[in-house]
Amino acid sequence: MLILLPPSESKRTGGAGKARLDLHSLRFPELRRAREVASMALAVLARDVSAEDAAKQLGIPPTLVHEVAANAALFDSPLMPAIDRYTGVLYDALDAASLPSEARRHLGRTVAVHSAVFGPVGALDRIPDYRMSATSRLPGIRLKQLWAPAVSAVLAVASGPVVDLRSESYVALGPVTGVRDDAAYVRVMTEGDDGVRRALNHFNKHAKGMLVRAFALDRPRIRSIAGFVDWARGAGFRMESAGDQEVRLLVD
Repeated sequence: MLILLPPSESKRTGGAGKARLDLHSLRFPELRRAREVASMALAVLARDVSAEDAAKQLGIPPTLVHEVAANAALFDSPLMPAIDRYTGVLYDALDAASLPSEARRHLGRTVAVHSAVFGPVGALDRIPDYRMSATSRLPGIRLKQLWAPAVSAVLAVASGPVVDLRSESYVALGPVTGVRDDAAYVRVMTEGDDGVRRALNHFNKHAKGMLVRAFALDRPRIRSIAGFVDWARGAGFRMESAGDQEVRLLVD
C-alpha cells in the first residue's frame, strides 16, 4: 500500500555524507522531468534575485528570509532521509528517528512525502534542505500544471491501496481519489458535546503523525481501504468510512 504525507515548512538543516541531490535516485522516476524543472527554477530564483524578492515569490515570511539560502545551495547541500528532514507537529508526533530499523524500513516501503519541489518522494529518499510550499510561485511555472497530471498518473498505478493524509493544497498538486477506486482521503475531525463534528488544524497534524507511527510499528499488510480502517480501529484509533473515497479519523 501507499500512505501519502504532506511535507512541513520547518526542516532540519544539514545532513550526512558527501552525497548530493540525485533526482534519478528518488522514488517514482517518472517524475524526473518535473523535478528537474521545479528544482532548477527554485535554485535559479534564489541565485538571480535578492533574498527579499525570492522570499516574496515563495511566500516566506520576512523574518525567515535567511532560509532562501538553502534553495541557492539545493544541489550542493548534504542530504538526509525525507522522513527525518521534516519537523513540525506531524513529524514530531511520528518521531521517525526513534523507530526501530524494521519500522523505518516499513516506512520506506509504504510512505511517500509530497514535496512541492520534488513531488512525492519515498520516506527514506535522501533530500536536501529547501524552502518552498505548494502555494509558492516560481517564475514562468504554474505548480498545479507542472505537477498534477504527472503525479496523478504515477499514483494511479502505484501499488495500492492509497491512503491520502496530505493537506488539500498538496492534494491539488496530484489528486489520487478519482483516478483510482482503492484510494481514500483522511479527514481528521473532533466531535463536540453537541454532537457536531468539526475539522481540526493543529491536532489534525498530530493525529496523522501518531497514526503513521503506529502503522510503522505494527507493519500491517493492508490490501484495501476497509482493511486499513479495520487495522486503525484495532490499533486504538477512532476511524470510520464516510463514503465518496473519504475516511474520518476522530480525535478528542
